Amino acid sequence: MTRATGTDARPSAPHVADSHDLIRVVGARENNLKDVSVEIPKRRLTVFTGVSGSGKSSLVFDTIAAESQRLINETYSAFVQGFMPTTARPEVDVLDGLTTVISVDQQRMGADPRSTVGTATDANAMLRILFSRLGDPHIGPPSAYSFNTASVRASGAITVQRGAKTKAEKATFERTGGMCQRCEGRGSVTDFDLTQLYDDSKSLNEGALTIPGYTVDGWYGRIFSGCGFFDPDKPIRKFTERELHDLLHKEPTKIKVEGINLTYEGLIPKIQKSFLAKDKEAMQPHIRAFVERAVTFTTCPECDGTRLSEGARSSKIKGVSIADACAMEIRDLAAWVRELDEPSVAPLLTALQQTLDSFVEIGLGYLSLERPAGTLSGGEAQRVKMIRHLGSSLTDVTYVFDEPTTGLHPHDIQRMNELLLRLRDKGNTVLVVEHKPEVIAIADHVVDLGPGAGTAGGTVCFEGSVEGLRASDTVTGRHLDDRAALKESVRRPTGTLEIRGARTNNLQGVDVDVPLGVLVAVTGVAGSGKSSLLHGSLPADAGVVSVDQAPIRGSRRSNPATYTGLLDPIRKAFAKANGVKPALFSANSEGACPSCNGAGVVYTDLAMMAGVATTCEDCEGRRFEASVLEYRFGGRDISEVLAMPVTEAAEFFAAGEARTPAAHKILTRLVDVGLGYLTLGQPLTTLSGGERQRLKLATHMAEKGGIYVLDEPTTGLHLADVEQLLGLLDRLVDSGKSVIVIEHHQAVMAHADWIIDLGPGAGHDGGRVVFEGTPADLVADRSTLTGEHLAAYVGA
Repeated sequence: MTRATGTDARPSAPHVADSHDLIRVVGARENNLKDVSVEIPKRRLTVFTGVSGSGKSSLVFDTIAAESQRLINETYSAFVQGFMPTTARPEVDVLDGLTTVISVDQQRMGADPRSTVGTATDANAMLRILFSRLGDPHIGPPSAYSFNTASVRASGAITVQRGAKTKAEKATFERTGGMCQRCEGRGSVTDFDLTQLYDDSKSLNEGALTIPGYTVDGWYGRIFSGCGFFDPDKPIRKFTERELHDLLHKEPTKIKVEGINLTYEGLIPKIQKSFLAKDKEAMQPHIRAFVERAVTFTTCPECDGTRLSEGARSSKIKGVSIADACAMEIRDLAAWVRELDEPSVAPLLTALQQTLDSFVEIGLGYLSLERPAGTLSGGEAQRVKMIRHLGSSLTDVTYVFDEPTTGLHPHDIQRMNELLLRLRDKGNTVLVVEHKPEVIAIADHVVDLGPGAGTAGGTVCFEGSVEGLRASDTVTGRHLDDRAALKESVRRPTGTLEIRGARTNNLQGVDVDVPLGVLVAVTGVAGSGKSSLLHGSLPADAGVVSVDQAPIRGSRRSNPATYTGLLDPIRKAFAKANGVKPALFSANSEGACPSCNGAGVVYTDLAMMAGVATTCEDCEGRRFEASVLEYRFGGRDISEVLAMPVTEAAEFFAAGEARTPAAHKILTRLVDVGLGYLTLGQPLTTLSGGERQRLKLATHMAEKGGIYVLDEPTTGLHLADVEQLLGLLDRLVDSGKSVIVIEHHQAVMAHADWIIDLGPGAGHDGGRVVFEGTPADLVADRSTLTGEHLAAYVGA
């Protein structure tokens, strides 16, 4: 068969399919965007810059990524769409040239106690198949190695129909699971301190129960007094063994109290169902305090924290059980898998090897597969999500990243840059929201939003190359080459906080004296043990106020005013000025508009199509009843006050007839952490990660503790905002507080009075203090990775 050869040497016209080289956005108005129009080149790396709150995420995630996802969902049948989350079309006039978007955001992985690094990345699923094929002794299918599957055995009669006849047959069903029965696959068991549940010198009628909500005249008190299983007038210490068992452990039993049919249950199962089923962060403060006092979580003695049954732990490959494999650091596990030479499972070994190698390549080789997913930092969680995309054969896809360098040491940023460039070089469009100059430097195209944050942002200030950004007069361009200098002199400590023999996670018996009364930076590569040292090893009685990266919980009804407690003094001031009760000035209480229940919008569910939110016609989105808006304070009604930005509200409540010191104090703290542009009534669900952490910091600044521990406070901060944060940290220290920050940002390191550097590597290569001293000494020494990068940063 011969192939025809072309003889026409004339250059052919460009194919029409090659003309779609741009993603065009025209008239984007999501959140604070003001009719933004941009053209983004495909198959290039585009970085979106701008101050925190300028509209970067609104453009990239809420407009481009959201519309791509919505269009893909619309390709499924109506039946399938009914099971999928529905999203409305973003507020934009034209979105052209979109490709399939894969979003890798900074949302923390679910804190479900059963979710681990292994289950979240499918590595565990592959290991289970491997052990079910090669494990000796063979104990069953892959589910026999799963700590989420319980062993079940059932037998009984089943009815079988054959033709016109039916016949009863005996059948037995059995499923072998790998779940440890004692801890139900959680790895830890709860233990109760009975002295915190009751005072045994008193009787129930004298108020022996010390559990929140279990008062003598309350409903629970009446149930326990009237159940008849024990004498309510007898002191608990005189109870018989049977009576004490009924009080603490009795299984649900039907009883009648005061003529009402009820179910009685012992105290411990009752507490487990009502208190311990909730996430700790979601509890009310007094209930959380009770749980921390009364309940201890200890490693399960039966499975030794592995979550697996004895059968699953007994089955081994070359002397290694699945529990041992999950406990290894991933880089060690990758080496072990590489040594397995078994042709019968070759494809499985290859796939598992690729997944484990991706962990190492992305800088997470120090994790283990058994690590609970909820304990990963924001940066670690984002990189774990990246793993499934690294080996992908897909091209012409748009990858969207939200600050992928969060939580990365300067040493690791170079590796992340190489990954982003590799994804681009495979023919993909890569969009990155980022503040770090090291990432901005590798961009093919930059889109700078601003000029300010909130209502002062939402416009495109610059589009073009990195060199063009540098020469431009935008906030980002001016600050791109900022370098903080080492301090001339450092503060002297007023005392020390001793940590002795710290062994949390990978710490190797660390002894360190943390100076107090100064600004201390704890540094080191990701996984070196910084969080373990500060969150896991500080003495409990040290009076530490910890601001970590755990997300703020709040619905679309929550806003900065409700979260910080600011709404309380405002409501009281309105109530006092108008002679009415404070509850009227809450959109979640008596003052709520009856048509929308205080939400400001009416939601209409349209099944598989996107629900429609329309502004409430009665209150016009103000959320309050018309009669409530007639009450004024300082010439404003409550809805006008909630629509104010923080800076304006701080002036409003500072002086004159609206003077409210309690409200002004909270507002000043919000301005201090750089959130002056937020409006008081903005829903928490619309805040970025960095904004939420600073909101949390502002709230904690009111607490009494003398020692603040901050976990990467520069997360999500623009170069220009870092200066403001350093000023805030200085003010905290100058007011007599001790501030300890876990940080990778060189500007914070250079500004610190004392540095504690952990390392030298991550996982079992870390966990030791490799340097203690001033930043100037660290730069002069250059004995650690941090020292080398800090020296390069300050130009030493």
